[in-house]
Amino acid sequence: MKMPGAPGMSQERNIMDTDRIGWLLVQLSLPAFMGMFVQTLYNVVNTIFIGHAVDKLGNPIGPLAIAGLSICFPVQMIFMGMGMMVGMGGTSIISRSIGAGETERAERTLGNGVACIMIISVVVTAVILPNINGFLRLIGASADVLPYAREYLVIIVSATFINLLGMTLLNFIRAEGNARVGMIANIAGAVINIILDAIFIIWMKMGVIGAALGTVIAQFAALIYMVSYYTSGSSYLKFRFRNLRLEGSILRPMFSLGISGFVQTVASSASAMFLLRQVVTYGGDIYLSAFGIIQRIMMFATMPAMVVGQGAQPILGFNYGARRFALALKTFRIAAVSSSVLSILAFSIVFGIPGPLIKIFNTDPALVSAGVNVSRLVFWSMPIMGLVMVGSSSFLSLGKAVQAFITASARPIIFLIPAVLIMPRLLGLNGVFLAFPVSDFFALVLTMVLLIPIFREFRRAASGQIAPQMAGKPFPPPGMGGMSPGAGITG
Repeated sequence: MKMPGAPGMSQERNIMDTDRIGWLLVQLSLPAFMGMFVQTLYNVVNTIFIGHAVDKLGNPIGPLAIAGLSICFPVQMIFMGMGMMVGMGGTSIISRSIGAGETERAERTLGNGVACIMIISVVVTAVILPNINGFLRLIGASADVLPYAREYLVIIVSATFINLLGMTLLNFIRAEGNARVGMIANIAGAVINIILDAIFIIWMKMGVIGAALGTVIAQFAALIYMVSYYTSGSSYLKFRFRNLRLEGSILRPMFSLGISGFVQTVASSASAMFLLRQVVTYGGDIYLSAFGIIQRIMMFATMPAMVVGQGAQPILGFNYGARRFALALKTFRIAAVSSSVLSILAFSIVFGIPGPLIKIFNTDPALVSAGVNVSRLVFWSMPIMGLVMVGSSSFLSLGKAVQAFITASARPIIFLIPAVLIMPRLLGLNGVFLAFPVSDFFALVLTMVLLIPIFREFRRAASGQIAPQMAGKPFPPPGMGGMSPGAGITG
């Protein structure tokens, strides 16, 4: 079957080879938005199904089942972080290599990334699967919540390879400028998941086991679609088995850049463990369930700004690799403004009417009341999240491994964990949730402090004064990447 390629993409000219940055950002962000919207919708619908689920005897299990899924989240983040280490690091190399005209290096990165995911998946499954109960108890699972969490996580961890390879290929496909295939994969997986959830959870009353099975089957279907994109010959980059052989020249920059995503995810997992333990300590299982619902609402609220950041990432990397510094600056400006506007709009909705949103998941009065309390505290930093997301993703696009590592690790480790441990001693349960906006504010300040010198250098480079280094190496000779260094630069 002939797979759809990105509009206008061919081996001779890449879709990102243009100075119409605003329109290009729409082209890359809109498909990603549609895909992520449906994927996020799945997560919300999945939680709604769980919130209204009953067991085989007809007894409601909603609040405890939602709490079980919430407890699983930090464990899932650990192996997701390993997948992000390969996916994000490889994405940066691929987009910059395409911009510099080095297609062969981009294809070697693709093959090395797939090989790494195979190895990582085996290791992660072997470590986590036998120790699931210990991980869940460490996070704070109570005796009532533990059975639901264990049933769900055993199935999810058993399918680690499917999850990680799908996530990595999705990043690589976006890196070559093809957001449409990623959108279709996300939408197809989410729709299949929603249908299977309705069958397994509502009709067959399989509870969290049904939710896990639906997730794994849907992930496998999406993976098959993405693999067929490469095997059909429609992709800009070609998958070649010889590129599965690991190369130090690819792995070193891949992991030096991707380690920031890994550290951020693992650190976020650790901070989530501290957070959930504090939630259980100060609020009990009812607030654990409420926080699980707020997390799903937060996914929807932050999704538009996150998509803009993802859409800007390959554009920024391509123009940096092609030495088009003015276009790189323009990309950041448009993405930063767009994501900030979307974040403010999202804040006005989730902060203004949290009650009706929470009742979609479960109508238990105590759970709704707890959810409203949580939302009034957690969402205070929503207006600045767009700028935080675009800013932090820019370091990866530019190959700035040190800055990417600092910003990725600072928020969860330096800002969030201390806030989660200290603020509850002063403010009780409210302090647990206020730790979110406090850490987000400091993360924004740090990101801007690190970004400003880079963009000052870009402005000088665009004026022809200096040529900054790309990931520690000189830029390729003029003319590589489809345009001479000065093309498209207007100041």
